[in-house]
Amino acid sequence: MEYFSTNNKDLRYGFKEAVIKGLAPDKGLFFPISIPKLEKEFFDNLPDMSMAEIGFEVAKHFVGEDISHEELKNITEEVFNFPIPLIKIEEGVYSLELFHGPTCAFKDVGARFMSRCLSAFAKQNKEDVTILVATSGDTGSAVANGFLGVEGVSVIILYPKGKVSKIQEQQLTTMGQNISALEVDGTFDDCQALVKQAFADEDLNKKMKLTSANSINIARLLPQSFYYFYILAQLQNRDKDIVVSVPSGNYGNLTGGLLAKQMGLPIKRFVASANKNKVVPDYLEHGNYEPKESVQTISNAMDVGAPSNFARMMELYREEHFEIIKDIKGAWFSDQETEKVMSEVYSNYKYILDPHGAVGYLGLKKHINKENEIGVFLETAHPAKFKDTVEKAIEVEVEIPTYLKECLQKEKNSILIGREYSDLKNQLLNS
Repeated sequence: MEYFSTNNKDLRYGFKEAVIKGLAPDKGLFFPISIPKLEKEFFDNLPDMSMAEIGFEVAKHFVGEDISHEELKNITEEVFNFPIPLIKIEEGVYSLELFHGPTCAFKDVGARFMSRCLSAFAKQNKEDVTILVATSGDTGSAVANGFLGVEGVSVIILYPKGKVSKIQEQQLTTMGQNISALEVDGTFDDCQALVKQAFADEDLNKKMKLTSANSINIARLLPQSFYYFYILAQLQNRDKDIVVSVPSGNYGNLTGGLLAKQMGLPIKRFVASANKNKVVPDYLEHGNYEPKESVQTISNAMDVGAPSNFARMMELYREEHFEIIKDIKGAWFSDQETEKVMSEVYSNYKYILDPHGAVGYLGLKKHINKENEIGVFLETAHPAKFKDTVEKAIEVEVEIPTYLKECLQKEKNSILIGREYSDLKNQLLNS
């Protein structure tokens, strides 16, 4: 499989090179030259397949010969060693819980897969690599955990000061070893812009082997398509059409679902569910894409005003707005609506939503016809990661998983930098 840049289709790279580079030299995102159509037999066998088996069968089409089938099987078995259950909330509405991995967030799926791929390539190349990653909450900790202690790989995390939850910050700043955290005096969009500038800096790249672990990296994006197939594997009732609502920030998660659909997965449509950072729902409604400065909300991992993966969404649909809106509906909700539905769902069904899952639930309820459709929303993070917000909404104490408790006991270790690129470059060169 070859990959081109979303800015220049004449630039072609193999999977290995695309993963190591992270971002194309022209700042475009890597995208596969073709989307494979999976065979009917694969879909027929889904109910009898594990997540690891599904991951291997899908991934092999995109990885090609850069990783042997034997090693790829080992990677998927090691990565997908935690449950991803489909939980019935009410009649016709299900939650796909993606927070049972080691850092209690859906980012564990993509980050762990990518870390194993990069580790395999580092061994092949015998060359040290620096992972540069921007996070609005959960990406950094998932990436850091995936690479913690991996020989030949250093991880530098950029996160916005004061705009992640306490537990998220503790996860980002307490791992040590080969993990460093930079606290940026700005927004997530500032962090993401700094990362992109670093990749485009020829002088810096001559001195450091940089790669990205955001969903701009194709090895982070691809595994986010796997669990959509696992929805079908777990659903008992296949007689109704399936609608999936995806709480969305940088839109890698939704793009993974759209890839799955184009591979043949019978999902009728998706809902791009957003908070007040609603540039994509606005685009879906009006046809105009207008990035804006992000605003802070209680669903902070979705506080993105210029989502990178929008370019991949455009590529999937050849920038045809009328085609996109056939498959995707948009919805956005305020913090007040989010808090209210968290309270209602707990009161009615004793199910605890985190703020992001709550936005996904709201989007699903807005765009589902329960007479002939089954709805699934993605629960992307453990509610305990947003303990204060959740407890305020449901008026019940939320139990903290052991891993998160351990993080809270550790001492924060981060370096504060400004939003100017010179601040980042100086830090990288002097670290």
